[in-house]
Amino acid sequence: MSVTRQDWMIREEAHRERADALTAEHRDRASRSEKHPVWDFLFTYYSSKPAQLRRWHPGAGVELADASERLAWRWYSPGRDAGSATPDAARFAREKPELTGLIERMLRRTASRPGQFGCFGLHEWAMVYRADEHRHSVPLRLGQAGTDAVVEGHDLRCTHFDAFRFFTPEAVPRNRTALTRDEQPLFEQPGCLHAGMDLYKWATKLGPLIPGDLLLDAFELARDIRLLDMQAAPYDLSAWGIVPVPIETSEGKAEYVRRQRVFAERGAALRTALLDAWLTAGAREAA
Repeated sequence: MSVTRQDWMIREEAHRERADALTAEHRDRASRSEKHPVWDFLFTYYSSKPAQLRRWHPGAGVELADASERLAWRWYSPGRDAGSATPDAARFAREKPELTGLIERMLRRTASRPGQFGCFGLHEWAMVYRADEHRHSVPLRLGQAGTDAVVEGHDLRCTHFDAFRFFTPEAVPRNRTALTRDEQPLFEQPGCLHAGMDLYKWATKLGPLIPGDLLLDAFELARDIRLLDMQAAPYDLSAWGIVPVPIETSEGKAEYVRRQRVFAERGAALRTALLDAWLTAGAREAA
């Protein structure tokens, strides 16, 4: 596929406008050095900044006409026509074989598994279980004793290593599975909220191979999931207008699972779209 300069510049501007709208509140808070316990996560744990989010790419194998300036951008190669530039999936794979292999394994293996919906967001509770100090300087909604009792009254079923690694030492043996970094692709599953949020991470790591619309779709999914993740957490976030989903109750569990299933469906569609744009479309254009 080849896109004229006029067309791709229109797409680029539309992308910037959408990205700016998505990050406006964060940028406003940052200008005042104001922290937010829910939304800062999208720019700290996921380290892409607003300026990076607004940078538009067409996706692997798409040729941008009259785009010689992009040949100085990483992982762009000359296209078929003089002065054109194309995000080069083959070059990316040659330069980053380990990362390429990991991302493909994570996406394909996660997509191949059924979703699990019995964790109820207890990973955040396990991170403060019997702890004197907490990762977030926010009070616990049920207090320490009440929070500990919720953990002790449930079966911990976390499947996501990057949540499990923050469990307190007392919570680690309570999890159904002892997770490790090396075995992460073996346990990741599409019902996990963090597996859905991490689609944004994989999209950012693939850089220009991912079309701008999919990058922003992934960011929006991560944003929406993050809200539920914190609503179901043990923290009292009422000062920030966050209404809890009380997963210690049957009603809270039901709401959590209902929304979790919706996110799993959105994640499945996005996971397929990322693979298609990165590998299928890239290979087709290179042929």
